[in-house]
Amino acid sequence: MIEIQEASVTYPNGVHALRNINLRVEKGEFVFLVGATGAGKSTLLKLITREVLPSDGKVIVAGRNVAELPPHEVPYYRRMMGVVFQDFGLLPNKTVWENVAFALRVLGLPRKEIRKRTANAIDLVGLLRRCDSFPAQLSGGEAQRVAIARAIANDPPLLLADEPTGNLDPDTSWDIMQLLSHINIRGTTVLVASHDKYVIDRMRKRVVMLDRGTIVSDVPCGVYTHEP
Repeated sequence: MIEIQEASVTYPNGVHALRNINLRVEKGEFVFLVGATGAGKSTLLKLITREVLPSDGKVIVAGRNVAELPPHEVPYYRRMMGVVFQDFGLLPNKTVWENVAFALRVLGLPRKEIRKRTANAIDLVGLLRRCDSFPAQLSGGEAQRVAIARAIANDPPLLLADEPTGNLDPDTSWDIMQLLSHINIRGTTVLVASHDKYVIDRMRKRVVMLDRGTIVSDVPCGVYTHEP
């Protein structure tokens, strides 16, 4: 699904965000990216979404060299992935249903298909009873579930999550990670950048640790070993 070869990122201000990254993620894997703030986790995700281009090296996703995509193909490329953020990113003036449906509407799908996929996604995250609620009426865990529903509504083969439990309490964080695990079991490749030692240690998934822009360990069934 993802193959990163000797990729480096140097920002215009001279900051070396990533250095000679080599990473291979197979289809159907669940991988945690861990490390201190500034280690390069978010930049690595942005390489995959093509928000950032590598200064050196290659980023290949689903067999395509991301840096070589023509600009007009980038929106279509991004349709193959769902993205979940720490701050949820929901539209405050739209209901749960409308937030999820909006992500499908921009793809130009028929109304019947939008209704079907919206209902399926909201049902998967267990929030059909809150379809008419607005984001301000939701708990943090519910808001993140809506964000996940929106990310998976188009049934993408790849799901990226950047600190998805950063604003949540431990019990809610565990529920969200269990939901992501369920989505992974259904066949979606999941890549999660996280500081959440509690859930990472319990999940026992593959853990890739970054430090100052380099990968320092890559452990199957690993734990979060960073000590501040």
